[in-house]
Amino acid sequence: MTGLPAGAMVRACVSTEPVPVILDVDTGVDDACALLLAALHPGVELRAVTCVAGNASVDAVVSNTLKVLDTAGRADVPVARGAARPLLGPGSHARHVHGQDGMADLGWPSPDAHRDPRHAVELLADLLSAAADRGPADRVTLVPLAPLTNIALLLRTYPQAAAGLREIVFMGGAAHTGNATASAEFNVWHDPEAASIVLESAAELDIPVVMYGLDVFYDPRVTREQAVELIAVGGRGPAELAGRLIDFQCRRFGQADATIGDAGAVCAVIDRAALSTTRLPVRVELAGTYSRGRTIVDRRDWSGDIAHDPQGMPPASVQVALSVDAGRYAGLWLRTVQAGRR
Repeated sequence: MTGLPAGAMVRACVSTEPVPVILDVDTGVDDACALLLAALHPGVELRAVTCVAGNASVDAVVSNTLKVLDTAGRADVPVARGAARPLLGPGSHARHVHGQDGMADLGWPSPDAHRDPRHAVELLADLLSAAADRGPADRVTLVPLAPLTNIALLLRTYPQAAAGLREIVFMGGAAHTGNATASAEFNVWHDPEAASIVLESAAELDIPVVMYGLDVFYDPRVTREQAVELIAVGGRGPAELAGRLIDFQCRRFGQADATIGDAGAVCAVIDRAALSTTRLPVRVELAGTYSRGRTIVDRRDWSGDIAHDPQGMPPASVQVALSVDAGRYAGLWLRTVQAGRR
């Protein structure tokens, strides 16, 4: 993989042209926050959304995703159903965090008008191949906010689709502590084999990767008072939905504010300058009894000398997010959902 050497700090500029984006989601409360931002912000050209099992079953994820996009007035965005389970094992949902329907138990109706008949992997392959044919200016930023099952299947089955990618900005992993377990973040823990395949494939195919993990995930926050103001807009529009998502989290966890979560990864596409990353080698632990799914982020100052460490340097070296201007991202999200339709 080409790019800056290990340890180099990166602060990029705010994008000025709309960035072609595809989201891969397991909608979820925080995925819904991210979908609203991607659907409404003028700096994002949202080309499609693909769905995978994670926070909820894949069918619930499709329903929730359609619901959010319909609320945002984006019935033009195709939505495709993807993998119903991890590559290995049965998977585990997170309804204790996101509600029984996976998205705050709002009870709002879900349309089916813009569900794409293709499997998510087929849709991704088609759109990325078309982007590759149109040239570098049309390359897509892929933003996985979920277990990486669909993306692993894509890169192993259609490696040529990588030519249509600008970069992958994924929400997952952590350099420090986990949340699904003491070691592992949920998205990687849910399908660690898929995460490992994606990192290895990105290295092989020279795809730039940004890891927006737990080290920054919880930092951009919105208060319950701000959520109440959004809800008061009413009309079952994007502002009200955004407020209800934040309010649900505040009530669920008994806190005065809540994270915008996955929406931070979309903020990173729009405004990279507010995110500080360091290029570091990353592996996924696949065998540990208590550490399965951990992203092992190597922060040592060394060159990969086997005499020093017989495991050697991991093949994947990615930009790991280690700090964020939390207020800037929270403000970006708030302004966008308050403004409503594009």
